[in-house]
Amino acid sequence: MTKPVIARFAPSPTGFLHIGGARTALFNWLYAKNTGGKMLLRIEDTDRARSTDEAIDAIIDGLKWLGLDWDGDPVFQFARADRHRAVVDELLATGKAYRAYDTIEELEAMRANALAAGKPPRYDGGWRDRDPSTAPEGVKPVIRLRVDNSGETVVDDAVQGSVTFPNADLDDLILLRSDGTPTYMLAVVVDDHDMGVTDIIRGVDHLTNAARQIQIYRALGWDVPRMAHIPLIHGPDGAKLSKRHGALGVEAYREMGYIPAALRNYLVRLGWSHKDQEIFSGEEMIAAFNLDSVGRSAARFDFAKLENLNGHYMRAMPDEELIAVFKDSLPYLPGGPEAQAKLDAGMWDAFQIMLPAMKERSKNFIELLDNASFLLDARPLAPDDKAKQALGAAGTRELIGRVLRQLEQVDSWSAENAEAAVRAFAETEGAKLGQVAQPLRAALTGKMVSPPIFEVLAVLGREESLARLRDQAA
Repeated sequence: MTKPVIARFAPSPTGFLHIGGARTALFNWLYAKNTGGKMLLRIEDTDRARSTDEAIDAIIDGLKWLGLDWDGDPVFQFARADRHRAVVDELLATGKAYRAYDTIEELEAMRANALAAGKPPRYDGGWRDRDPSTAPEGVKPVIRLRVDNSGETVVDDAVQGSVTFPNADLDDLILLRSDGTPTYMLAVVVDDHDMGVTDIIRGVDHLTNAARQIQIYRALGWDVPRMAHIPLIHGPDGAKLSKRHGALGVEAYREMGYIPAALRNYLVRLGWSHKDQEIFSGEEMIAAFNLDSVGRSAARFDFAKLENLNGHYMRAMPDEELIAVFKDSLPYLPGGPEAQAKLDAGMWDAFQIMLPAMKERSKNFIELLDNASFLLDARPLAPDDKAKQALGAAGTRELIGRVLRQLEQVDSWSAENAEAAVRAFAETEGAKLGQVAQPLRAALTGKMVSPPIFEVLAVLGREESLARLRDQAA
């Protein structure tokens, strides 16, 4: 009988949750959901010098923001050090591991000789069969795995296929350092075994680690989990992903105004495909996901594609749902806290009325906030360069003054009545409607692009609209 799937996401808290880690978490989450299994979270905090509480909080917060939950409480690897050492004691007792008393000088000479011979540095196994009684005084040993140097280690990978490593290229790796602390290689194997992990999904940069870890599994007589090493993410130019490409922490994408569901949709398509489908609901993503459709080639991160996808989500999302996600994002956006204070002071109704028009011209929440600035900015507005140029054109301020007097006659203020007044004015002036509407737009919003101008007049209300026109009228 096949065991239920137990996947895991195991970040190191030496930095924030970067975009590659977020995709690894997403693939594990989708695989677990698709198979009816579980995804566990393990914080690999054995690097005490670089692990921080701030990074742990950021990783957990980033996963929650992306909507990726996990089963049970997070497991902290450092807290399991006693268990890791106990496993090494078992390996020593069975002769599968040994103490190595090499001095620093000996290890450096070993490395130099290998490099001089054009070979990769590797341990020469000098203490595999030496009598510990011959150990030099004052040298604390490391504990190394006694690897079978003959034959091969095969990683039967769900994505990369069957990958073979000659055992002669894999030296006796360290399990415990001289200070008694476990190494990453050991801790990962012990934790995955004890947590019941059946499937390991991680980046292809761990493929060599997989071969070494399989040797530890075999030495302990444990079953090896199924493995899937997914392709790395590169920039659009094919180079290794860097900050300029998008190698940022997940929190940066929240600050740039992206929608979590859109980012999930974008990430799932980096290295995985399902026919020609590009847009997925959460349910569709879970139902379609499988490891067979993960490619081997490096995926390419493209900000322009992410922006377009995010814009699609903004336009397609029901207004009430979009406002809820926008409210969650506001504290993290540039100028967001100040905008939130104004919206909370009585502007949310106006914002919701204008949202259908504003979201059509927005690809992220920063742009949406900018498009809403005409609602939030205090008088007198500071026109942008194009609006300033339009307002400074000959006769424009006089025109605004004449329209102002026409609008002052409107008693029952509405978009329809304001439009009727402006159309009547344009007809009297012998002008086209656009020749009047654009100066009004510049005066009322400080921009040359905005939601429909008569809707703007309605949502601003009579007093605010007339006051803004007075600010710019001659």
